Amino acid sequence: MAGGSSTAGTRSARSRAASNGGGGRSRPEGPPFRKPAWPRAYSFALVTGALFLFSWLGQFLFQMAVESNEASQHGQSFAWNEFLPQFFASTFENWQSEFLQLIWQAAGLALFYYWGSSQSRESDDRMEAKLDALLRERGLDPDNP
Repeated sequence: MAGGSSTAGTRSARSRAASNGGGGRSRPEGPPFRKPAWPRAYSFALVTGALFLFSWLGQFLFQMAVESNEASQHGQSFAWNEFLPQFFASTFENWQSEFLQLIWQAAGLALFYYWGSSQSRESDDRMEAKLDALLRERGLDPDNP
């Protein structure tokens, strides 16, 4: 009986596909979930990269303006060989503090989750109590499975 119902279901699906193929828009052959086009597939990375470059360019321009103003206040000319090391040092200082925070949060939370911290996961006793309550609710004895 199960075989007949699945055969009937297959026949009806075939007949629908045949009737749709005649006058309507037919589906292209291939897997049901195709990979989207490159810009759409990587849109989050592209937007994040663009925001990163925009902010880094802004840091570069504003820090260059500050250095230029300081140099002119001291009666000196702007020097690239003094600016670039300072720019990269401030960039890496900022990145170091941000990445260390991010790594600690990601790695620390993963480590605490692995250890079974009470903040990250329920204790086994509490989970067993919930399961026992569900079994009792359905009229089953949790002590005799």
